[in-house]
Amino acid sequence: MIEIMDTTLRDGEQTSGVSFAAHEKLSIAQALLDLGVNRLEIASARVSDGEFEAVKRVASWAERTGNIQKLEVLGFVDGDVSLNWIEAAGCRTVNLLCKGSYKHVTEQLRKTPEQHFADIRSVINLATERGIGVNVYLEDWSNGIKNSPEYVYQFVDSLRDLPVRRFMLPDTLGILNPGNTYDYCKDMVIRYPDLKFDFHAHNDYDLAVANVYSAVRAGINGVHTTLNGLGERAGNAPLSSVLAVLKDQLGVETTLREEKINYASRLVETFSGVHIPTNKPIIGEHVFTQCAGVHADGDSKNNLYCNDLLPERFGRVREYALGKTSGKANIRKNLESLGIDIDENSMRKVTERIIELGDKKEMVTTEDLPYIISDVLHHDTIADQRIRILNYSLSLAQGLKPVATLKIEINGEAYQESASGDGQYDAFVRALRKIYSDLGRPFPMLTNYSVSIPPGGRTDAFVQTIISWNYAGVDFKTRGLDADQTEAAIKATLKMLNKIEQ
Repeated sequence: MIEIMDTTLRDGEQTSGVSFAAHEKLSIAQALLDLGVNRLEIASARVSDGEFEAVKRVASWAERTGNIQKLEVLGFVDGDVSLNWIEAAGCRTVNLLCKGSYKHVTEQLRKTPEQHFADIRSVINLATERGIGVNVYLEDWSNGIKNSPEYVYQFVDSLRDLPVRRFMLPDTLGILNPGNTYDYCKDMVIRYPDLKFDFHAHNDYDLAVANVYSAVRAGINGVHTTLNGLGERAGNAPLSSVLAVLKDQLGVETTLREEKINYASRLVETFSGVHIPTNKPIIGEHVFTQCAGVHADGDSKNNLYCNDLLPERFGRVREYALGKTSGKANIRKNLESLGIDIDENSMRKVTERIIELGDKKEMVTTEDLPYIISDVLHHDTIADQRIRILNYSLSLAQGLKPVATLKIEINGEAYQESASGDGQYDAFVRALRKIYSDLGRPFPMLTNYSVSIPPGGRTDAFVQTIISWNYAGVDFKTRGLDADQTEAAIKATLKMLNKIEQ
């Protein structure tokens, strides 16, 4: 059983520009414990009054729910100063930051190893007297074991008789690779078989997850992670990748509930403001999306293009992209999810249209598919719609307000009106509102308007316009696709008019 200590709330908060409010820390802590993480490093002692209040809030909740022993706070070799802070905040475990390399001791602290070890022993004894559990960080351990291994052994030998729960081995500057991670961790495990070791990876060479893999293979008891790989510089080992690697590649057991990872990751994405890359394993938006038609076809034939990373494991579903590489199999998969069935001839026409849109770099979604089908096959039941746009004219001239003239049919009767506005679409809506006002008909309130233009798209690429409405207290959205942004918005508006007539 490998123990997971997540440090999103401490090391992850050292990401440039990231600072969690007290209620955000509590929500993240709750999500992590619900996910099955064994321990949480939630803060550094002595940071700020705001941090102190946040830790108190998390600790109070943890005390009430029986989770207080799972909380840990980074402390320093500063006598009882950090211990006082941690105790006052309501926590009971200190992760003591010590120097794990000879260079750090002599050049940063300007002390001898013996002096540093004596200071550490003093803090550990004080913590033990006050009922505070102690884990020890060997800061810069990776450089220490590489360049001054005798110092590292001297460090551990000087403390092994004390009640230290875990010796934590950080690759502080992210210098290790899977080969020497295994060798150095194996050395520690063999030399000290009675001690518990954690490994703390950093991702400077994009090797954090691989190094965690090697550390566990070498016999390390616990590993440190952060949600979404947050952390200083290039970040830490992402929990999402670590949980999959531990289970699938190493076959080791953890207490993690992998179906909870997507929720926790999205929560931290929201609170941190740091977006998850779309291709990030396990949690990226596109990692469970098949693009090539041959892959969708294979998935329909005994899941030929699926590996053990099934999206359902992680609270997600597989999707099939629609674009220039789409085949009929992709489209069928999307139609199945919508409950739509069309014949082979219609499928051919729809496929051709989607490929055409893909060449324009248009993002085609499952929600767009019914519209495209109707547009391509002319089966959009325009003749049966109660409201139709018969004609409209939009004019734009420098120095003058845009003007729209609109002719619309409502229940077989034609109405025409003109209006000016702040933009062409605004003018169109104002003309439409005039008609509805004259007829005494209610008109929905537009609550949001968004336009999606594919990155790198040509000027004639399709634009997707999504408009949010409120009508009789009900919120709903309509969307339109067109090469012209205003026409896309008009198509979305026509859908709205017919929707409220239903």
